[in-house]
Amino acid sequence: MNAPRTNLSQIPDRRSLILDGRTWAEISLGALGENFHAIQQHVGAGVTICAVVKADGYGHGAIECALALEAEGVPWLGVTDAAEGRALRGAGIWTRILLMTGIWKGEEDGIVSHNLTPTVWETWHIERLEKAAKKQQVNLPVHLKVDTGMNRLGAKVEGLPRLCEKLAVCEHLHLEGVSTHFASAEVLDAEDAPRQTKRFEQALAKLAEYDLHPPLVHMGNSAAVSARPETWKTMVRPGILLYGYSLPILRGGEIVDGSSLPLVPVLTWKTRVLTVKDVPAGEAVGYASSYVTGKSTRIAVLPVGYADGYPRLLSDRARVIVRGEYAPVVGRVSMDLTTVDVGHIPGIAVGDEVILIGAHNGRSVDAVELARLCESVPYEILCGISQRVPRVYI
Repeated sequence: MNAPRTNLSQIPDRRSLILDGRTWAEISLGALGENFHAIQQHVGAGVTICAVVKADGYGHGAIECALALEAEGVPWLGVTDAAEGRALRGAGIWTRILLMTGIWKGEEDGIVSHNLTPTVWETWHIERLEKAAKKQQVNLPVHLKVDTGMNRLGAKVEGLPRLCEKLAVCEHLHLEGVSTHFASAEVLDAEDAPRQTKRFEQALAKLAEYDLHPPLVHMGNSAAVSARPETWKTMVRPGILLYGYSLPILRGGEIVDGSSLPLVPVLTWKTRVLTVKDVPAGEAVGYASSYVTGKSTRIAVLPVGYADGYPRLLSDRARVIVRGEYAPVVGRVSMDLTTVDVGHIPGIAVGDEVILIGAHNGRSVDAVELARLCESVPYEILCGISQRVPRVYI
């Protein structure tokens, strides 16, 4: 489908939400576009980008990010399922949309009518989609997923003949793509990555035996885009890279310089000082007295907590930026409130802006730092920012 270029005026300007707001996330659509073009330049013009906007655009807002990416000329968008795909179509997005985790029974008619491209690996996927496409008199492209070792989704190589035979008799489906997914592409000396690559090549050879030569062949997730050019094939599926982050590239358990991509974090998470309290030495702060002041200090209370997606695991560990200086989180992060020690920063006042994720005055706190403190990954931090935190698109 030749899609009309999106007009960014379709994205609502919601900056007014923060005028009286306490906590918000600023999403730089300019940075998102820059990251997309940096990835395209990195993999080359001959490799198609499928920009992954699943999970509400990794917490950034799927519709707004998809509209911005469409305006930049991205040819494909990747989502989890038909519900996410329908939401994008309902917002007026024309770009091709790949459903990456298959289909549910009963969704096939809507998938066809909304021009969504499903991933298949079961015979019943093919049967139901063929019936729906025949009913609507369209030729539906599908992508076949191969399980090369993740043991989650996809057909094993030995199961491909049965699927190929099923596809061969379809009059209304055609195989446009074939894909797989890496378990640990970011680990350069991992044994599973070359093993998965070899199995994928075996799968392509098996498809060729049935005269199936899909033009879109894709293995590469964000980690593979960063570190494994041999896996790029004809399409890649960057996700976290689009939003300005990449997993550390490892060899021998050590971080190596695996990516030269000039990425810009898209999201900045901010709040404001709700109140300031002078607290003498020896006083407990917050639940369970997990923090006791060693000297008299000032405590700023922030109107953000784990209900907003600021993890409780950051209690007594994280830091924020206020007035261009770091301030440590002290005491337990609660549902709606977090306390930070600002005794070393003069002039702190109610309403002062505080950065939870972002940078200012040479100081920075990013999702990687918070993830490390939570023994997690930046994906979880970004996706975990709750819906009660307004996203403001700038």
